[in-house]
Order: sequence, then structure tokens, then C-alpha cells
Amino acid sequence: MFLPTTKKEITSLGWDRLDIILITGDSYIDSPFAGVAVIGKVLLAAGYRVGVIGQPDIISEADIMRLGSPALFWGVTGGCIDSMVANRTASGKRRMSDDYTPGGVNDRRPDRATIIYSNLIRRYGKNNPRPIVLGGIEASLRRIAHYDFWTESVRRSVLFDAKADYLLYGEGERSVVELAGCLKEGKDPGSVRGLCHISKELPVGCIELPSFDESAGDKAAFARAFRIFYENTDPPTARPLAQRHDGRYLVQNPPAFYLTQEELDRVYSLRYERDLHPFHRKDGEVKALETIRFSISTHRGCYGECSFCAIAVHEGRRVRSRSKASIIAEAKEITRHPLFKGRIHDVGGPSANMYASGCERMEEKGCCTKKSCISPKVCPLLKSGHAEQIELLAGLRAIDGVKKVVVASGLRYDLVLADKKDGERYLKDLVSHHVSGQMKIAPEHTEPHVLETMGKPGCDKEALVKFKDLFYRFTKEAGMKQFLSYYLMAAHPGCSKDDMKRLRSFALKELGTVPEQVQVFTPTPSTYSTLAYWTERDPFTDKPCFVEKSARGREEQKSILTGPGPDKEKSGLKKYGFKEVRFRSKGKGR
Repeated sequence: MFLPTTKKEITSLGWDRLDIILITGDSYIDSPFAGVAVIGKVLLAAGYRVGVIGQPDIISEADIMRLGSPALFWGVTGGCIDSMVANRTASGKRRMSDDYTPGGVNDRRPDRATIIYSNLIRRYGKNNPRPIVLGGIEASLRRIAHYDFWTESVRRSVLFDAKADYLLYGEGERSVVELAGCLKEGKDPGSVRGLCHISKELPVGCIELPSFDESAGDKAAFARAFRIFYENTDPPTARPLAQRHDGRYLVQNPPAFYLTQEELDRVYSLRYERDLHPFHRKDGEVKALETIRFSISTHRGCYGECSFCAIAVHEGRRVRSRSKASIIAEAKEITRHPLFKGRIHDVGGPSANMYASGCERMEEKGCCTKKSCISPKVCPLLKSGHAEQIELLAGLRAIDGVKKVVVASGLRYDLVLADKKDGERYLKDLVSHHVSGQMKIAPEHTEPHVLETMGKPGCDKEALVKFKDLFYRFTKEAGMKQFLSYYLMAAHPGCSKDDMKRLRSFALKELGTVPEQVQVFTPTPSTYSTLAYWTERDPFTDKPCFVEKSARGREEQKSILTGPGPDKEKSGLKKYGFKEVRFRSKGKGR
């Protein structure tokens, strides 16, 4: 069932009032890929009456108050994407389209949606005030003092700017149910894991970060604060943090413990409509549904720790995988959907081939603090999950009504190459059964010092060429015409125009492609790359680091890669029997 979004729906359920109302910057899509739907269904399963308001009008109370006031709390999220990233390009221009808005026109999601919606609630719900709880990626990544690219300044925790009561970060299913229970019983939720709140006093036992004023005025202090923050994101080892904002303290409790496989399976077994709520459908189709309606998430988390990626501080560094039985059951449920025509559009996660992988030490003692799982090379203690993935994909192919199962999520090709037992067998299986024209990988760059700053030194030229050769060899053996699609990045800290020229030359000669669109690095809150961008220092060595900050220079780096080149530079794919090809890479994000 859909969660109610009108008073008529509330009445039809026999409810007189909602316990919790969730506000989102997206239209309400009832899907396991939409955070507001997942949290809503988890709360519903826990016995709470929950409603959703998607993309409320910010001019009047007509939308924000259409369900009345909740008995327990308001939940506010900017949506599946940070509202500033959703609304603005890397050069600061307004985006014309929004994949989560009916009709596709970007005219419903305000900048800094979390703050705007909280202001609406306080303004129009003041006669019956209830706590405001922030959540989702926008709140999670802005939970401490953070650098904001769009104002070129350090901003306060969004909890202060939104004047909200609580903020839930990371994997929120367990935290939100505990919070709801505390509020229902009249207890103080201040000790709930995965929660941030405001305190007048510095709590005992907290690590105190450099204050907001220190962080805003001193880049070295900002860097110290971020490093302490990052080092306390793994549930088994994290300690509570506090950061003074004026006369009060932001208090961040340790992250919630990750859901067990049984709990994760239960979340995905909740019934989702995999559709846009009828309230929004009258305004047009939502493009995001094209990819998420018949896709399956196999796991959460990523131990890749790319410096420009926020998964580590939002979703976690450890991979948590669903059981094969759970994934097969979801696929069978998909086949019963009236719009399903036999194609599962994606089976994967942040990196598709991290499913069922990890190491025992990580599970028992938490992530290593002195080294990465796969950088500069894959740790020998890391267990590959390629064999389990081969078995899972075979099981999905065997389901009645399934004609094609695609793995569209990006792969870590360094993991494939490191797995001497099953890596090539896994790649051959993908090439034979699970590629839909193009396979996506994300080398991002090829120059060693740039990859080092990106946290991807193991994804070097030699590894990329080796993987490419394997892919095209297996493709040719299968008698198929399929291609590799490369995600590349311009203007990352440490990258110069000369680096982009070398990347272009490599792409032409070795990869056989001139990408028509390339992502320009966007400094988003709570990543090491953003720290490097703001401080202009390498975040790992603390040495000075070149950063292209001008809009013109950033676009010039991109154009070096995408523009026309000398006729003498020829494609490197002809030796495989293919003509030169050009790929489009998504410019909005991964």
C-alpha cells in the first residue's frame, strides 16, 4: 500500500490522526530506493501511523498542513539527492530538469530544502508544535560545521540553521524506531545512536571538535575537525562528538549499529508499490522510475573510500549484504507487477561486485584505522564475493517471467583483477548474460598523483587496460557487440590542464573513446576531496595541492577531454574488431 498523503486516505484507513508526517523534496515514490518510503514503511511495520507530503508548496500552508499536525514528530528530508546538488550544476547554474519531479521540470524543490521545510513547519504548525527531526543525505552530510561550495564558506550544522530538534544520520531504520518509541513514552531520546541533538553543556565523554567559529576562521582547524569526524563513523569504534556553535553544542552520538542480514531482508520484504503516488501522477511522469522501478539493491555500504564520495560517512564503510533468498523473493515479486515486461534493470549497490564481500576482522573489530581495504592495493584479508554473485545472478535468470537481468551499477575492476580464483569467471558471466550494450566502470582518471588524491591509486592505467582487454576478449568470444562506458572526472583537487591532456590522449589511444560528457568535480559536504578543495592541501599528506577553483578553469579542464582532437589520434578498439565509439557519461552524479 501507499502511505497516505491526503486526509481522505487517512480516513479510509480508519485513522483519526497521524503519529508521524514525513516531508520530502522528492515526489512520493513508493520504492525501496526512496529513503522516505523505506523509513515510512519501517515505522508503519512498527505500529505507527505515517503519512508523506512530497514537494510541498513553500508559499502557503496548503500542502505542509494538509495532513494536520502529527502526534509524535515531523520528519524532514531534502530527498534522495542533496537539494543543492539536485538544483545546481558544478558551475552553479540552475538545473532545468529534476528526475524526481513529475513532468521533469525543476520547479518544485527549493535550495536547502531541509531548512525551508523546517521553517514552513514552525511557521504554520506553531499552534500544535511537535519535534522536527531531520534525516536523509542532505542532513546527514551537513550534520557538523561543513564547507558549502555554493556560498564558498563554512556553514553551521544544518540542525542549527533549520532550528530543528533532532537529526538522524546514516542508516536510519533502527534509530527512527527508537526515537519514535522515546517520544511516544515521553522519554528523552538524547542517547539514541545515530542521532544528533543540541546541548547547552558539553556532555561528559564526548570528543570535542574545533568549534564552528574556529573551523570557519582557520582551515587547519577545519581539517582537524573533519579528520576526527571521519575517524568516528564506524559503529564499533566511534565515540560521541561535540562541536560548539556559539553558546551551545552540537552533540553527535555514535552511529547506529548496522542492520543484521535478517533485519536488512525484513526491510526489503515490506510491500512497496514501485510507483508514483496517484497524488503526484496527475502532474506527469517521474523519470527516476525508469531505472529504479524494476531494480534490486543487493547490499549497502562501500569500503572503496573514494575521496570524493560521501558513502563512508553516510551509509558506512562496511558492506552489508542481503541474503540470496531475499533478493530472489523480491525479483519474483517484481515479476507480478502489471508493468513488468521481463527486464530487471539493475542488480547491485554502490559498487555492484562488493556483494557478499568483506573480512572477518572488519565485522568483529570495525574498519582498520591505518589502512584501506583496497587502496593502494586490495588487502589479502578481504574476501571476494564474486562466486556468490555468480550464483545469485544465475538464480535470478532462472525465475519464470525474467528475460534479462542487467548489472547496471558500476564495477570496481580492481576487485575483479585481484580475485585470481573467480574474478575472470565473474566478468565472463557478466559479459555473457548481464550487460545491456554498455558496462559501466569508473576509472575517474589515469594520472597517478590525481588518483592518489582521489583515494584510488590501485585503479591505475595498467589495471584499466588489463580489464578492458579482458572485457573485449570475452565479448568477442561471446559473439556480442558490447562496450565499456567510462566515468571520468575533471577539475578534481590535484588535477591540472596538463593532466587532462594526458587523460585525453590515453582515452583516445588506449580506451578508444572521446567522452562527450564528463563530470566536473563538485565539492559536496563531508568528503576528503572537499576538504582538499577548501584548504588547497592534500588531505593525506598535508602538502600544498593545486586546486582549480575558477568556473572557467574547471570548464576548460572538462572541454580538454570532450572537445575535438587531432585526426592522427586513432581509436584503440579496432584491434578487437570494433569501430570507434563515443560514450555519454552522466554529468549529474554517480
